[in-house]
Amino acid sequence: MGKNQYTSNVESGFTKTEIKHWVELFFGVKVVAVNSHRLPGKGRRMGPILGHTMHYRRMIITLQLGILFHFHFKN
Repeated sequence: MGKNQYTSNVESGFTKTEIKHWVELFFGVKVVAVNSHRLPGKGRRMGPILGHTMHYRRMIITLQLGILFHFHFKN
């Protein structure tokens, strides 16, 4: 995203203040705002049994201007 915003999917039990605290602690950046919305789980079917996947929360994290956020995840 633009405007120093980054998105991430997290478990639905996390709050905005927890996410802000952990991002500032682990990555050493200043978080200006945290927005979130809950995404519904998808429907799944296995034969006659109907079910669904777990829902999750998408966080949109806005960092202070002028801060570059570099991260790399290895598989």
